[in-house]
Parts: sequence; structure tokens; C-alpha cells
Amino acid sequence: MKKSTVLIMWAVIALITVLAACGTQKTQAYYDYESKVIGTELDGSYTIRAWGRARNAMDAYTQARRTAVYDVIFNQIQIASGTAPTTSGMLKPLLMEVNAKTKYEDYFNAFFADGGEFEKYCSMKDKRLFSTKYQKTDAQTQAQVTVRVYRSKLKAKLIEDGILPK
Repeated sequence: MKKSTVLIMWAVIALITVLAACGTQKTQAYYDYESKVIGTELDGSYTIRAWGRARNAMDAYTQARRTAVYDVIFNQIQIASGTAPTTSGMLKPLLMEVNAKTKYEDYFNAFFADGGEFEKYCSMKDKRLFSTKYQKTDAQTQAQVTVRVYRSKLKAKLIEDGILPK
């Protein structure tokens, strides 16, 4: 009788452990992350860690590259410690004009379109093997990608196209 009671107790403990492990798992795919500069080059380019969110992994990968270029143009990007070329710890955006996104909306819609010109100003040169990370849910996939953005070339292009003043 003692033996059967101990076996039942162990079976109940094992069942509780299995059921607890099968609980809902938390994912970080729904969190918004900001891009971060993780390296600088002497040619005017920056290595940026960016995130993209889309329906599948390939679209999320492309969206992360698009986000890196977008952030260099429009947003301040935090610079990781030890790589700061400025004392503020932030990389300033190329376009600091108020409402530049709406003023040049047609230009940037074409620039950031699928297969658009933004792809000329980013590369995967600094990407390490297996460094791209994916978080997947039923609805979306989030990709974390290392991208090199050619900021100086991008600035020259925006000046050439009349978006940035000389």
C-alpha cells in the first residue's frame, strides 16, 4: 500500500511538471526595438543592428534593412558604447527638416519601395554567419539583422536629388 501511494504521488508530480512546462510561451516578436549603431567605418558608413517585422522571414529581413536606411535618414540612432564618434552618443539623422517625410512623400515612397533604391545604400558586409535572429508567432515574424549603411553615399544622393541642401 505504501508503494502504490508513493507511485501515485510521483505520477501526480510528473503530471504537474509536464503541464506547467506546456504553458504559454512568451515571445518578444511583439516588442518594438530601436536600431542601434554597433560600429563605424572610416568610409562614412555605419554598422547598424536593426529589426524588421513582416509576414514571413524573408520579408522581415528586407524590412530590417529598409528600417536601417530609414533610421539613418529620419531618426536619431543610439550608438553603442565604445563606438561613439560623437560625444552625445547619438547619430543625428540626415534630414532634420520638419515634416520632411510628408514634403517629399512621393520621392521616399519610390525610394523605399520593394526593390527600391534604398538597397544600394545598405549591405550585409558586416553580417556574421548565423547572426540574424528570428522571432516567429502565428501572425508575424520579426528579424534582427546587422546592416552596413553607407551614410556618406546616401547623403550625397539626397543632395544630388535636391532633398538635402548643399
